Amino acid sequence: MTAESVKSDSALVPLPVIPGGREMAQLIRESFAAVEARAQELSQYFYGALFVIAPDTRNLFPVNMTTQRDRLLRALVYVVQMVDRPDELVTFLGQLGRDHRKFDVLARHYDAVGMALISALKRFLGKRWTTDVEIAWTTAYGLIAKTMRESAAAATGPAWWWATVTGHKRIGNDLAMVLVRPEWLFPYRAGNYVSVEIPQRRRLWRYLSPANAPREDGTIEFHVRAVEGGWVSRPIVHNTRVGDVWRLGPALGALSVHHAEGLKLLMIGGGTGLAPLMSILEDLTRWKRNPSVQLFFGGREPEDLYALERLRTLEALCPWLTVTPVTEKATVSGGYQGTLVKAVTQSGKWTEHQILVSGSPEMIRVTIAQLLDGGADLSKISYDPFTLD
Repeated sequence: MTAESVKSDSALVPLPVIPGGREMAQLIRESFAAVEARAQELSQYFYGALFVIAPDTRNLFPVNMTTQRDRLLRALVYVVQMVDRPDELVTFLGQLGRDHRKFDVLARHYDAVGMALISALKRFLGKRWTTDVEIAWTTAYGLIAKTMRESAAAATGPAWWWATVTGHKRIGNDLAMVLVRPEWLFPYRAGNYVSVEIPQRRRLWRYLSPANAPREDGTIEFHVRAVEGGWVSRPIVHNTRVGDVWRLGPALGALSVHHAEGLKLLMIGGGTGLAPLMSILEDLTRWKRNPSVQLFFGGREPEDLYALERLRTLEALCPWLTVTPVTEKATVSGGYQGTLVKAVTQSGKWTEHQILVSGSPEMIRVTIAQLLDGGADLSKISYDPFTLD
C-alpha cells in the first residue's frame, strides 16, 4: 500500500487525507469526546433527522433500530480513532462502501447522512460547535463519503451472496456452530468478517466472522453465541435449520498476519471472538514457516472455552503455537484464572509482537488500553470494530 492510493477492486481510490493534519484530527477527537456521554441521544437524533431529510432511507433499515444505532456509534468511534491514520481509514471506508451496496444505498443518500450528522453534532455540542469544528467535521465527512461512494462504484463483485445452511450444532444452551455453503464462490481472507442476513430477521444484518480459512469446498463455519436481547444471534442459535438460506455481504476486516515483517504474533480472543483467530491459525498451517504464535483464549467459565479441545489438538501439531486458556471462575488445566487482559499483561510486555485482538467492543477497548500502558506499539495492534449483535 502506498501513501497516495490503495487498490480497491479494479480502481485506485485516493486516500482521505484531512487538510490541516493533526490540528483537524484533534478537533474531531475533542469534539466527539465532548458528546460521547450522550452518544445514544445523538444517534437517535441523527436517525430522526435523516428520515426527515430523506424519508426513503427509512426503508433501508430494519423496523427495530436499536442495533443500528449502536452500529453507528461504533463506526463513529472507529473513524474518530483513525482520523489521522489515512492508510487504515481508507481500507475500512472502502470495505464499508462496498458492503453498503447490499442496502441499496444511492449516492444521494450520502449527502443526506452528512446533513443529519452535522445537524446532530451541532445540536449536542452547543457552544462547543465552533467554525473550526464545523469545518473539520464537514471536510472529514466529505472525504469519507467520497471514498465510500467511489469504492462502491468501483466494486465489480456481487452486493451479496446466497448461502445455504448445511450444518447446525448446538453447544450448551447459548452457542451454536453453523456451517453454510455459498451458492457462488465467496471471496474472503482468513481473519475477515462478513455481514449476515437470516430468513428470520430480514434487513437486520449481523456481523459474523468465519472460523475457518477459505476451503476448496467453499463451506464457511460461524460460531454464534445468543446474547441477551440479541435480535439475530438468538434466532441463529435456537431456530436455525439445515436448508435455511442466508445472505452474506462482502468480506470486511483488518485482521491478518504480516509475514513479511517477521514479527512474533500475539492473539487475544474473548468468547466467540476466537472465530477469526481460528481462521488465521488454519491458514497458518498451510505456510512452510511461521512466526511463534501465543494465543490467549478467555471466558468466564470453563464451559465458555468451547473450542479448547480443537485448539489443544492444533497446538500439538504446530510447534510454533502456544495456547493459554483463561477463565475468570474455576481453573482449566494448564490455564490462567483471572481476566483475559490480566493474563495477557502479566505474561509479557509484547512490545515486539504483532497483536490481534478479537472479542466484544468493551473487551477490545480494555485490552488495547492495557497493552498500550505496557508499552505495546499501537501501529502493531489490529482489531475490528463490529462484534456485537
